[in-house]
Amino acid sequence: MRVIKTAAIVALMSGCAIATMDARPASAFTLGDFIRAGRKKPDAQRAPAYEALPGVGTMVDPQQNAAKPLPKVTGPKYYTYKAEPLRRISTDKLLDPVVTGSVRNDALPPMLRPPLADARQFLPEINVRASADVAKAVEAHYGGRTDFIWIGAEGVSAKAKAAVAVLADAAKVGLDPQDYAVTVPADTFDRGDMIAREKELLQFEISLSAATLSYIQDTVRGRIDPNKISGYHDFKRKTVELGPLLDKMSASGDVATLLNDQNPKSAQFAALSVELEKLRSEQGTEQRVEIAPGTLLKPGQSNPELANIVAGIRLKGSEALKAEHAAVLAAYQGTPDYTPELVMVVEAFQKENGLKADGVVGQASLRILTGGDTVTSKINKLEIAMEQSRWLPDGLGDRYVFINQPAFTATYTDNGAEQFSMRVVVGSKANQTYFFQDEIQTVEVNPYWGVPQSIIVNEMLPKLRNDPNYLDRMGYQVEVGGRAVPSSSVNWYGSTASVAVRQPPSSDNALGELKILFPNSHAIYMHDTPSKSFFNRDNRALSHGCVRLADPRRMAAAVLGTSIDDVGNEIAGGHNKALQVPVKVPVYVAYFTAWPNKDGAVEYFNDVYERDMYVNRAFEATRNARGAEG
Repeated sequence: MRVIKTAAIVALMSGCAIATMDARPASAFTLGDFIRAGRKKPDAQRAPAYEALPGVGTMVDPQQNAAKPLPKVTGPKYYTYKAEPLRRISTDKLLDPVVTGSVRNDALPPMLRPPLADARQFLPEINVRASADVAKAVEAHYGGRTDFIWIGAEGVSAKAKAAVAVLADAAKVGLDPQDYAVTVPADTFDRGDMIAREKELLQFEISLSAATLSYIQDTVRGRIDPNKISGYHDFKRKTVELGPLLDKMSASGDVATLLNDQNPKSAQFAALSVELEKLRSEQGTEQRVEIAPGTLLKPGQSNPELANIVAGIRLKGSEALKAEHAAVLAAYQGTPDYTPELVMVVEAFQKENGLKADGVVGQASLRILTGGDTVTSKINKLEIAMEQSRWLPDGLGDRYVFINQPAFTATYTDNGAEQFSMRVVVGSKANQTYFFQDEIQTVEVNPYWGVPQSIIVNEMLPKLRNDPNYLDRMGYQVEVGGRAVPSSSVNWYGSTASVAVRQPPSSDNALGELKILFPNSHAIYMHDTPSKSFFNRDNRALSHGCVRLADPRRMAAAVLGTSIDDVGNEIAGGHNKALQVPVKVPVYVAYFTAWPNKDGAVEYFNDVYERDMYVNRAFEATRNARGAEG
């Protein structure tokens, strides 16, 4: 007879972990192997005797090691963000020998000096600070030519004023205008002091060149380096070729368009930009609804707070929702009876906000009805989303899978249009899913689950020290150095680095019927699960890091380019089998608390891992570094 503690199994059935020791392509384990815990096998089914291996012997008496502390495997950390420092552009090295050796024109009377004829002699006095890449590009440009981009005999050019206007409007694309602010010389000046005027114009010339390059670099790759935020961020930061840009701006007849064209051109970024501009116009006009804390309203009940709930839907619901249910909303007179008609309105509101559409008004619904995200917090989420979108390719492609962790969804796009979306379970706060991109290569049916070393150490080891036969009874396979051994033969008080544990395919395998692989150093993949009830929860941050799919057969069929029935037939075969996708499919394991849906409407989500907080800290560190005095 088996005895299974349900709570313990549910706690363990949560996807992958931080790292895996099993390198075989068709043998990755997950936590659900614990589902077989306590299931004893008849003697006839027990594993046969194994040949002894070097270094593997009879289990040490636990009493001899009772005081030995349990080891622990920890996940990635969040860092104190260190922004890139600025350095002074070496303007003193930009003078050529001809200029430095010539007769100084400043000895001539002001009215006789040709405007800017020899302004380069003042370069050593110019003080402009920039990042190392920007400073190097400015030095390379001005070190090889004597003309100017932004100034002329008449002072500041029209081209310069157009560039300054774009930089001043940087907030529209989620950037900080202060990062690119330059002081523009006035049109009027003291003609008796042409030397001071030329110095002022030269300072502006170098400053604007540095500012435009900084702006372009930020629009292409973002202001901050995601890999410096935490170990959960994994991106190859984009390279921006700054060298030719000043020449391009010098030759351009429309510098404003040239600068604006550096921003991402994807439909998602455009939707975020439109939403940002809309919300900025609404600041200071926000309305809120008060509902008594702790309110819980179920269909068929009566509650005086219903009037406030309906008021919240009128305020927070979309125009489409209010139009669809206009008759019910217009007929409601503030009574406390929660009628079936009003339940339908609430369910539509819940569905619109990514909640379980059950008509039960509880904590999650109240959060949205009573305010949810304020206009200010939404603006912040949009700015973060626009920053993060710059870490990804500009345009995600015509065909891809997009997993948004805060939304707990995975969508499949083909021919540039979303084909379907499904609920997912992602890593818990203690076992967070990473933020990265990769390519789907394989679908494995009837998979093995290769238990990650972190689960072996953190969760299995305490049980194994008390019961060395634990894994044998559960039906797991244990290997040491590539050789199969009984669980009881391993010294679980020693190192587990060479120990591999996996769960064979079965009806209660932690990975369910299949997994979808995109090989990465984080051992993260998409997979099925026996724990279907988790998909009914609003907060689905419950796994050990991998992504569980509500409809894995549909996703597998999509990436394989086949039918759901074909996938089902492969599973019905009962054999562990790896199916190669015909063409690799990009997958974005993303983290956006603001992101447009397939209709272009921006939706907002809870910051389940508090990553927005760390991005904001990185913004602040960058702002401080760029604003520091030299």
